Amino acid sequence: MDKHKVDKDLGRLSKFQSGLGNRETNSLGYMAFSLLFLIFVFVYAYQFQNIGDMGMFVVAAAVIGGYMAMNIGANDVANNIGPAVGSKALTMVGALIIAAIFEAAGALLAGGEVVSTIKKGIIDPSQIGDATIFIYVMISALFAAALWLNLATWIGAPVSTTHSIVGGVMGAGIAAAGMSSVNWPIMGKIAMSWVISPVMGGLIAALFLYVIKKMVLYKEDKLKAANTWVPIMVGIMAGAFGMYLTMKGLKKLIQVDALTLWGIGFGSLVGAWLISKPLVARAASTMENRKKSVAQLFTIPLIFSAALLSFAHGANDVANAVGPLAAVVSSVQDGGIESKVAIPIWVMMIGAVGISIGLILYGPKLIKKVGEQITKLNQIRAFCVALAAAITVIFASWQGLPVSSTHIAVGGVFGVGFLREYMSNKAARERYEAAIIAGGEIEGGNPLSAKKAAKRKLVRRTHLMNIGAAWIFTVPLAAVLSAVIFFIIKAVAGTL
Repeated sequence: MDKHKVDKDLGRLSKFQSGLGNRETNSLGYMAFSLLFLIFVFVYAYQFQNIGDMGMFVVAAAVIGGYMAMNIGANDVANNIGPAVGSKALTMVGALIIAAIFEAAGALLAGGEVVSTIKKGIIDPSQIGDATIFIYVMISALFAAALWLNLATWIGAPVSTTHSIVGGVMGAGIAAAGMSSVNWPIMGKIAMSWVISPVMGGLIAALFLYVIKKMVLYKEDKLKAANTWVPIMVGIMAGAFGMYLTMKGLKKLIQVDALTLWGIGFGSLVGAWLISKPLVARAASTMENRKKSVAQLFTIPLIFSAALLSFAHGANDVANAVGPLAAVVSSVQDGGIESKVAIPIWVMMIGAVGISIGLILYGPKLIKKVGEQITKLNQIRAFCVALAAAITVIFASWQGLPVSSTHIAVGGVFGVGFLREYMSNKAARERYEAAIIAGGEIEGGNPLSAKKAAKRKLVRRTHLMNIGAAWIFTVPLAAVLSAVIFFIIKAVAGTL
């Protein structure tokens, strides 16, 4: 084969991948495709309805649900694959393909047949009473959450889709039935998760990174240490993900007791350790004794983690898009208000396809933010973030703590970044102090350079402030939007 042609083709592929990662989310082409999808949803939903006085609400809710699903794909999925892309374990194209497949698979295979109509039980449906008003509440909540996610994606802030829909339900619920309809203790727990989730994710990710640095990267024979510790870390990840998928990704398909759950985790840990130990030894035997070589040993586990996180996310968060839609369908068909409703397959399809479309069209912006712009990630740091995400969810569920997977993942990125910053600056300060004692001489430069290096900031503070502010405002802004939309719908419906 002509070498010049091969190089030319590889160059085109590289440009395509680069262009895919740098696309502007407001391009007319993507907007047109998004609109085409929503038109398809309109026609698709229309086929499953006997359009009458209330059928129009089902079709409207379906279109809004499709819009919400696209925004979930655009914003929330970045937390699952962003670290893998930022560490170069996956290209943008590869990550988008893997995430789209596993998000859709999680939604369709494990999304569940039944969902709660009132997310997290934050309002009392009995205080709403009228089924028509309940439909207005669900549509308002769904539309408000989708609008807020759209805005958050546009400004580059990864936010919680669950908190968005919670805010939407709360706002519309207050507008429909007053402040007493809200379960304020539950809302208090949700507010706690704004702090609990990122702090836990950051601390756990930093802890694992510190262990890997001390036990492997700072050793003289790094590959020998890696032969011992990398299989252990892979085993811990497998055990954590075995439990994570059982608890979150497959919880609507199978129910297990605590003993069985821990058995799954331990079995996954031992199995992965036994499988990875000879593979790591074989790979390490051909590598140089460098930190980059050790990092490459985490590439394949990191790819698997991105796929599994996407599957679990699709299984869980598809309900944020189709739960309110399913509630509208149930209320229109039965004329009542149910606390739990079945999800028709056509409704689940809207959520699954919408998440994948939103991810492919608009996901790269936040994937780059999470994976590259907050702090620099390599395969080891990204591995620690993924591992922290799984372990934090397991621990929080065990303790009954409300946490957000988005906040955990982003907190993990900040955690490894701040640890790296602290350790780098500490080493620079020690070199500076040694240089002063030695009379101003320092290896590789002068003491002033070392002093300057000791103040390096490896985490972008502007992203920390912007993302933190977006998290704080998610619930109240979604609530205000939802209340406004509820009053508009009620007013328009009253004139028809």
